[in-house]
Amino acid sequence: MTEETKSIHEFDYNLICEYYSCIERQGPGSVDMTVKALGFIDNLTDSSVIADIGCGTGGQTITLADNTSGTIMGVDLFPNFINILNTNVSDLNLEDRVKGIVGSMDDLMFRDKELDLIWCEGAIYNIGFERGIKEWRKYLKQGGFIAVSEATWFTKERPEVIDKFWNTEYPEIDTISVKVEQMYKAGYIPIATFVLPENCWIDNYFEPQVQVQESFLEKYQDNKTVEEFMANQRYEAELYSKYKEYYGYVFYIGKKI
Repeated sequence: MTEETKSIHEFDYNLICEYYSCIERQGPGSVDMTVKALGFIDNLTDSSVIADIGCGTGGQTITLADNTSGTIMGVDLFPNFINILNTNVSDLNLEDRVKGIVGSMDDLMFRDKELDLIWCEGAIYNIGFERGIKEWRKYLKQGGFIAVSEATWFTKERPEVIDKFWNTEYPEIDTISVKVEQMYKAGYIPIATFVLPENCWIDNYFEPQVQVQESFLEKYQDNKTVEEFMANQRYEAELYSKYKEYYGYVFYIGKKI
């Protein structure tokens, strides 16, 4: 990371929320990858209860609704994200099965053994992978599933610049083997892991931000904080372009023992 860039955690949450509200996905992913992960999960029925934790504006929540028949609750800390999700749910006439709820992933409102499936795409880093899968396990029924996508190293060694960036942004980033072992220790049978392809980053995450960045710079002219935040986002995209062979997002699917 350069002197001109900061960790995203240093910026105002209201600014982050406004920015990401303008983008369909708040992290790398795709409809195809959500459906692929669902393919490893069995025994879902009309009575199944699913929680999408850190759902953002609900891009993957709607995909879950399109490909399952149970009840889905999307949970996110930002009210604006939940408002967008619930508006989309209403527009699609899914109110009988899908509901967005404002809440924190470190203090969830679910009862013990209430859920058949816990879903979390690109958001578990807010609480930490190891802590999240441990603390959320109690909400799953016996034999229930957890599916999360997580920033992951592909190699044991990598250039200093990308190592420093990610260990600043997310110190828990690690290799696939370490994450799988953490799932074992947390009380799950690891069912599957797979790497999200480049289009999940470039086409669905970075490219949609370009127009939003231009709009923000125009809306907030001469605002140094906004300029720094836009530079931060562009720097992240540049790093991925240069160092994508060393890291990416990986889906981890586990079954509660």
